[in-house]
Amino acid sequence: MQDHRNIARPFVYAALALILTACGVASTIRASRSGASPKSEHQVGFPAELYARSIPPDNPQTPAKIALGQALFVEQRLSADNLQHCEGCHNYALGFTDQKKTSVGIDNQTGRRNAPTILNATFNTSLFWDGRAQTLEEQAKSPILNPIEMGMKSPDEVVAKIKAMPRYREAFERVFGREVNFDDICRALASYERTQISFDSPFDHFMAGESGAIDESAKRGWKIFNGDGRCIVCHRWSPERPLFTDGRFHNAGVSASAALVHNATAMRPRSDDSTQLDKLATDSGMSDLGLYLVTHKPADIGAFRTPDLRNLLVTQPYFHDGSAATLWDVVAHFNKGGVRNPYLDSVIVPLDLSKADQDDLVAFLATLTSPEYAEAAMVEYERQYRMSRSAVSGR
Repeated sequence: MQDHRNIARPFVYAALALILTACGVASTIRASRSGASPKSEHQVGFPAELYARSIPPDNPQTPAKIALGQALFVEQRLSADNLQHCEGCHNYALGFTDQKKTSVGIDNQTGRRNAPTILNATFNTSLFWDGRAQTLEEQAKSPILNPIEMGMKSPDEVVAKIKAMPRYREAFERVFGREVNFDDICRALASYERTQISFDSPFDHFMAGESGAIDESAKRGWKIFNGDGRCIVCHRWSPERPLFTDGRFHNAGVSASAALVHNATAMRPRSDDSTQLDKLATDSGMSDLGLYLVTHKPADIGAFRTPDLRNLLVTQPYFHDGSAATLWDVVAHFNKGGVRNPYLDSVIVPLDLSKADQDDLVAFLATLTSPEYAEAAMVEYERQYRMSRSAVSGR
């Protein structure tokens, strides 16, 4: 794996610490979480124009709002038991995931979905694996009210808890010019999440003209990615949109059980109740229906959003259900053409890649790691490599 240590770490906004103090919320952010501070836009490969377009006009970024969102991101009183918080499933040190197969929420309840990273989530045109939220503001509401995640009963209950703390009352007045309300809580959270941008990887440096930024194996992998591996079909990349996703939904042969059709038929008529949709997505046998839960279109059965491919070596395991333990498992899945099912996307076909090709492809994916995760990614790469060799040898 490429040694990333020669790449400078991104700078953070030092002024935010002063703003947090002024807002009276700094005490809610532990020193150990300082790495989760907003990231600098001065990163090689950062798409400045695309980022500017990702900021909604009705929720402009301000340092004070971002600081408030950072405090709320680790605020345990947003949960019914005062123990859960956003960072529980989206931990900075773990690539803003929890590195679990599926997430665990209030009362140790286990969901059905793998926690996606919030890194570069600002660029997503829809949120959640099934696209049931269109904005980060909308997405932020769901985990707080989900009965198996943070477990709050209603927006009013959330507001009452936050409003009871003077430092938050003062902060909301300062940031929004009004009393605490649920929509503004989610606006602040979304503003903070939009600062978690992650580029500046060896691959970004390579595409910027540094030919030695990635090794020969990774260069072969990049060629395979664009050619026989067919990865580029769904994981699109361009200098203007270097996100490694088409933003669309595909049945990639992961959700392929015979029960899919039965579950789709058994679903109640479409409902606009977002809380009920959250429950179907995270706490029922309906979870594998994917986008179908939102659209009720048969063609969307088992279809899930194409994920970004950056920082994969700190966001394991993989797929919507966490069913792939290593990148070699992911590549092997696509190499065989996924698991056949009536709703398999037509772009998913057997690839006939050699073992050497697969190794090169993983070597390329490893170069999409941002510098703050380089050390952890190297350790994980070695772990996954050993697992892949053990699987081949049958040990």
